[in-house]
Amino acid sequence: MICIPLYNLVLLPGVTYYFPSDYFQELTREKAEEGEDVILLMLRQEKKDEMTSEDFYPIGVAGRVASVSEKGTVGVYVTDRVDLKDLKIENTRISVRIVSRPEVSDLDEKSISERFQAVRKSLLQALGKFQWGVMASNYVMRWKSLEEMTASLSYMLSISVEEKYRILEADSYAERFGRMERALYEYMELFLIDVEVKEEQREVNEQLYRESAIRKQIEILQNKLDEMHPEDVSDVRKFEMKIAESGMNETAEAEARKVLGRMKQEGKNGHEYGLLYDYLDFVTSLSWKKEEFSPIDLKAAAEILDKEHFGLKKVKERILQQIAVMELNQRQSGSILLFVGAPGTGKTSIGQSVANALNRKYVRISLGGIRDEAEIRGHRRTYIGAMPGRIMEGIRRSGASNPVVVLDEVDKLARDYSGDPASALLEVLDPEQNSTFTDHYMNVPYDLSDVLFICTANSTDTIPEPLLNRMEVIPFQGYSEQEKIQIARKHLLPRSMEQMGIRKSSLRITEDAYHAMIADYTMESGVRGLRKQIDTLCRIAAVKLVRGEQKSIMVTPKSLRKYMDRKPIRHEHILEEKDPGVVTGLAWTQSGGDILFIETTLTKGDGKVIITGQLGDVMKESARLAVTLVKKLFPEEAGQFAEHDVHIHVPAGAVPKDGPSAGITLTTALASLVTGKAVDPAMAMTGEVSLSGTVLPIGGLPEKLMAAVRSGIRTVLIPEENVDDLEDVSQEVKSKLTIIPVHKVQEVLQKTELISAA
Repeated sequence: MICIPLYNLVLLPGVTYYFPSDYFQELTREKAEEGEDVILLMLRQEKKDEMTSEDFYPIGVAGRVASVSEKGTVGVYVTDRVDLKDLKIENTRISVRIVSRPEVSDLDEKSISERFQAVRKSLLQALGKFQWGVMASNYVMRWKSLEEMTASLSYMLSISVEEKYRILEADSYAERFGRMERALYEYMELFLIDVEVKEEQREVNEQLYRESAIRKQIEILQNKLDEMHPEDVSDVRKFEMKIAESGMNETAEAEARKVLGRMKQEGKNGHEYGLLYDYLDFVTSLSWKKEEFSPIDLKAAAEILDKEHFGLKKVKERILQQIAVMELNQRQSGSILLFVGAPGTGKTSIGQSVANALNRKYVRISLGGIRDEAEIRGHRRTYIGAMPGRIMEGIRRSGASNPVVVLDEVDKLARDYSGDPASALLEVLDPEQNSTFTDHYMNVPYDLSDVLFICTANSTDTIPEPLLNRMEVIPFQGYSEQEKIQIARKHLLPRSMEQMGIRKSSLRITEDAYHAMIADYTMESGVRGLRKQIDTLCRIAAVKLVRGEQKSIMVTPKSLRKYMDRKPIRHEHILEEKDPGVVTGLAWTQSGGDILFIETTLTKGDGKVIITGQLGDVMKESARLAVTLVKKLFPEEAGQFAEHDVHIHVPAGAVPKDGPSAGITLTTALASLVTGKAVDPAMAMTGEVSLSGTVLPIGGLPEKLMAAVRSGIRTVLIPEENVDDLEDVSQEVKSKLTIIPVHKVQEVLQKTELISAA
């Protein structure tokens, strides 16, 4: 007895199933002979090898080989439904014991015939709607029973394998017949829907082919008109020429031509025409061709930097090093530079000078306050109002593929639910990745490797570490008073007078007036505030000159206050009286350096430490550390802490303050308080302290020392490890101060005469 595994067929008694002889032999490993008994089994899943008994449904059909034709077809006539027992598989050969399954004949012959005729009629009517239906109808007429029809359409029925098995499983003939009817009617409905959809699609396609042919003819005629009247070239033709001439990479060109094709189909009245036009206008406006490397004249570059910026010696040296490396490597870009310094120190403007020195286009991109990643990477074109990111917009504005791009205020980037712009900048500022930078709006890669990126920031504290690691930090120190005077005389005043149309002979500012303006009306490390004051003077001079009140104006310290029409800025100055518990410290702010006073006092209480003056967490920790150090260094004197509260205050209370550099000042103030000895107000100090009493290094030393000079300080104590930073301090500042390096808190206490030298 031959067993044949089959999948996805409806097996039914009274039906002859036909197999190609080679397929029959492949399934059974035997040659077919007429009269041989056959068992047809249903597989749960399609399998040919490694079958087990669990892979088969428990009911199959029995039959015999009815015919073996000369054309190689084997006909197996099914006689009965059977239960499968003891099914075994050895070396792909299947053996099984079968038990005949009883039938429940609960449907009369008349009903069977009528219902079969109804199904066949419905199928013939469905086929009659189509030209090819005549041939299929002849085939349908050969079916003599619903079983034969169902089995013949097995593969086309939309029911699952499980549902096909349920037809065979039904013992009740009425139930089995009903299941076959439902499957066939469902097939006919789906068949009609499928044919109707295809017919409609054919009609749509014919319409599209017709429109395409018409559009092609219009395109040919339009090209002829464009050749005859170049001044009236159509948008499509214009973009075709731009794409061909742009030098785009293959990916970009393919995307541009794809969008151009959509624009052709849309037509000028299409609702997406404007969006497609804007996209093509943007990508074809970019410079895709790599610029040839131009030799760099290092001497001329140095002259340009010196001409446009006073001072900044170390910064200029580092920029010239960058330019020299670019010249040797014949590369358009180099390291990513990060200029860090107070406002007004020339960070942004020196980027313009670098572009001038390299004879390249200059682009400034402001990043302050950006909190949406799409501002860097662009919006996807699926959004309404989609735009390219600021990087690619800047490149388009420059009209070159190798501009100098200044990314201003990278420390002011924010982040929220819209994404992290700083993370998007990681790819932009990485020379290993930015050769294939993909703006979401463009959706194609663009090579940024030839762009020279320069970033600016007031501080590195808020810049994420991964982004900071990609850049080389170049600090911009604050200007001394004499440097500010030179900048004002050589750059600020001539520029302001030129903008306001004032002749050189019509306005003069004396050197003493410059000193007064810087000392009394500005409070900064840079020169931005000074520029505003000079602009104010020029506007006042313009009014007087236009009115004819004066032919020329001389600004002196005496007339300065009258022209400014406001009170001078109040700077902190050293205290006139010496009080125990009060010590002068030095602070760094984003606008430069300043002095601050640490004030301490004792009041009756139970040993609490009260800290006021709007101090940050780090500074509060320094205050608590200072209390511990004083208790350690002055165990007897600090005994009064047990019965008193210690109040530490740092004016001005409305100004937030933070950082560890006031640690030594706090310790000295508390030591002065418990010993009752006052510290000279003309002596200032700065430095972090550790619990072991070591004075640790701090930042912003040049700005702090400038503030000390401005405030009348004569002596400054600095951490010993900051001695090398004195190289960045101008000689003008150092000459006015006595600078003493210290390593331990005990040294500070000795210098302030709170303890005697050992």
